Amino acid sequence: MEENNNNLYKHFKLSPKNTIKWDNYFEIYDSIFKKYENKKITIVEVGVGNGGSLHMWKSFFKGNARVIGIDLNPDAKKLEKDGFEIFIGDQSDKNFWSSFYNEVGKIDILLDDGGHKNIQQITSVSESINSINENGMIIIEDTHTSYMKKKGFKNPSKVSFINYCNLLIESIHRRNPMLQKKINIFSEKIHSLQFFDSIVVINIATKILCESKICDNNKDGEFYFIDYRHNGYFIKTIALFDKIFGKINEDSFFYKLVKKIFHRNPLFSMHEKNEIKKYFKKLKK
Repeated sequence: MEENNNNLYKHFKLSPKNTIKWDNYFEIYDSIFKKYENKKITIVEVGVGNGGSLHMWKSFFKGNARVIGIDLNPDAKKLEKDGFEIFIGDQSDKNFWSSFYNEVGKIDILLDDGGHKNIQQITSVSESINSINENGMIIIEDTHTSYMKKKGFKNPSKVSFINYCNLLIESIHRRNPMLQKKINIFSEKIHSLQFFDSIVVINIATKILCESKICDNNKDGEFYFIDYRHNGYFIKTIALFDKIFGKINEDSFFYKLVKKIFHRNPLFSMHEKNEIKKYFKKLKK
């Protein structure tokens, strides 16, 4: 692992207490935390263990961060003597989060390295979305548990954290008027999501969010094109008829009938779905 002047791995190695991270995390954090350099921020980490990561964050942010820890283990309170704020509570309990934010106020970074169960990760995100400052983020570590059956995670499942993220993706797409769906709290808060190996980053930026609008660079003010997206098999069939019988008039009854059949025939939709399934199967191997 290479080190630069403020490489997180360097602070990880120098932490006075033990902590564990996957090696690919360091480059990710170096990248996404650049915007906080030399800024006063509040970072909350769920799951503090021996306190090694709290020391790492304190060092990495050069003393500019208010570092807060959350843990289920009451023994974590001893880390307060090292200058950290420690809260004992259950991240899967929405009442805990309500009490926590009432006391702490809004934060810049929520980093979930807690129990990694679906209920824990999902509750942490859902109950924190309103308490993240502008340009803040929610980071969920160890999201590979969404694919783990063993160790009590009981995944993959329809209610895994990653499937929850699919709903977050759908929510930000609601800002496009073509969906004609009601904007929800996640549509109003989340600017973007980033997916890495075992990490999901949810970026909060409300001030730059708005309903998507089409931009047209046509100087004449007229915009028109023929939409062929659904005409693939129809065009192939007409081309075959042209080859055998000669050019078919597009105004003819036969041309219009064939086009209507291909647009409405469910057999062709089934064919497309079967072809798509082949690509899905490749990903599952």
